[in-house]
Amino acid sequence: MTTMDRAYMYVSRIVALLLAVFFLIPIVWMLLLSFTPEGQPIFGGGFHFSFANYAKVLSQAPIFGWMGNSLIVSVITTAMVLLLSSMAAYAFSRIRFPGSKVLFFLFLSAMMIPAEATLIPLYLFMRDIGLLGTRISLILPAVAGPMGIFIMKQFFDGLPKDLEEAARIDGAGFFKIWYRIFLPLSRPALAALGIFTFIGAWNDYVWPLISISDKAFMTITLGLPMFQSSYVQQYALPMTANALAAVPVLLIFLLFQKQIIKGIAFTGGKEM
Repeated sequence: MTTMDRAYMYVSRIVALLLAVFFLIPIVWMLLLSFTPEGQPIFGGGFHFSFANYAKVLSQAPIFGWMGNSLIVSVITTAMVLLLSSMAAYAFSRIRFPGSKVLFFLFLSAMMIPAEATLIPLYLFMRDIGLLGTRISLILPAVAGPMGIFIMKQFFDGLPKDLEEAARIDGAGFFKIWYRIFLPLSRPALAALGIFTFIGAWNDYVWPLISISDKAFMTITLGLPMFQSSYVQQYALPMTANALAAVPVLLIFLLFQKQIIKGIAFTGGKEM
């Protein structure tokens, strides 16, 4: 390794460390505020560690109910996306049928349409079929996203065709090949897609705001703004509610960060 390479390596690590510290500052600040009683300064007057804010938030707002709704929607959405996206990606990658390339191009072109442009047609459609205001209305729109099909197809295109041909010699059909061969081999891609889908469904705000009016079905992204609006002049309680809401997403990121990085690689090109 040359001197220039060593210098580049050290500079890259220092820059990465500084960026990590920069992005961690808001999280640390949120946690410090959540453990500080309202009105107490964090710096200058001594830090007073307390769980009083968490007890007050949990007693005044159904945080766990909102999180439960978000969890139900996110888990079901993720499961359906993994199932349907892997099946559609297998069809586009391995099954040749008339118009397959044109149809796949149409799926990809849907990624260029802003989500805001589909809100009114989606609202009218859900209203007409009687699903508006239900959990199903939060799940179905996310299931039809083309990103999952694109990620899975990228991975399937890189799998050796010899595996499929050997399975066909043994008498396996399309479904058995997809279930017994392609799904087990695509666990990294499925994990990455599942994480992206779960976080996207958990953080979704605009569509739930439009489609949900019943407080019993409110997700955490809808409940937090309503709770924070009651404490306009306070900082500790809203930050405490945000800290509680961020725990599931932070845990998922910390546990599956390698799969998230792989998922970013899958969206950029073929990878085995």
